[in-house]
Amino acid sequence: MFTYVLRRLLFGALTVLGVSVVVFVIMRILPGDPLVAIFGPDGFTRLTEEQRAGYMAELGLSDPLPVQYLRWMGDILRGELGRSFFRSESVAEMILRRGPLTAQIALLSVVLSWLVGIPVALVSALRPNSLADNVARVLSILFLAVPGFWLGMLIVLGLLFAFGYRAPLTGASLLSDPWTTLQMIIGPAIVLGLGQAAYVARMARSSLLEVIREDYVRTARAKGLNSRAVIVLHALPNALLPVVTLSGILLGFVLAGSIPVERAFGTPGLGYAMYTAVSERDVFVMQNLVFLYAVVFVVLNILVDVLNAWLDPRIRLR
Repeated sequence: MFTYVLRRLLFGALTVLGVSVVVFVIMRILPGDPLVAIFGPDGFTRLTEEQRAGYMAELGLSDPLPVQYLRWMGDILRGELGRSFFRSESVAEMILRRGPLTAQIALLSVVLSWLVGIPVALVSALRPNSLADNVARVLSILFLAVPGFWLGMLIVLGLLFAFGYRAPLTGASLLSDPWTTLQMIIGPAIVLGLGQAAYVARMARSSLLEVIREDYVRTARAKGLNSRAVIVLHALPNALLPVVTLSGILLGFVLAGSIPVERAFGTPGLGYAMYTAVSERDVFVMQNLVFLYAVVFVVLNILVDVLNAWLDPRIRLR
């Protein structure tokens, strides 16, 4: 087990290093000039060549690309992620302030996906090809196809016009102010959770239908257990292994999905910060947030692999 974990950590470190190079290069080849974003088109035209060179040197964007990359990596190791072009706070302060909100949305959406997806999968597995199964599959495909930001905007408009409700824009922790924070995260969590629930339901249904054909399930039925008990007590625990893997991967995708959904709900999390940074072409914020998202995704994949190896020792031998 130790060797397996060490191997996964090594591959994860190499992946993060490769991602850092890709993120850095993409940020440098994006069209547009940072000075235009900072001063505006009119202000940029009034700058002299010497002023432009001075500002680029002050931002550290006039050095050779290898020097910029190594300096960025050194800043990350020291926890110095630079500052926003348009705000007084540093990127590290932004992450610490907004990150918990996005993390709560992601975790709550995973919980909701299991609360919705597993019962739907059980109904489908107990009565395959029945009316309930067909309805469940249609709804799963529907929520797979519906974009999260569109569904989020529909929910926001429905609550606004029907009840005049507006979500609060303050609060940072479920422990310090649970009610206010819950009002902020419940909308994005429901939208993201419904999309994940569709994946969970389809994966759990397929896995259950495969497991219930195993010999030990037929033996349990031969002992006189009813179909519901066989599926819930014997088949379901073994069928959840691929669902655990899927949920870990989906938790990483929630970070990307939170960008348009947080924008739709006006939730001041990291997704909203990313949307704002892209709109304003705030290079340092974009660069560090994209890299943070990539690191979190890699870490989640490593944790899922280790959890699977712990649940199924056969994986460690691969």
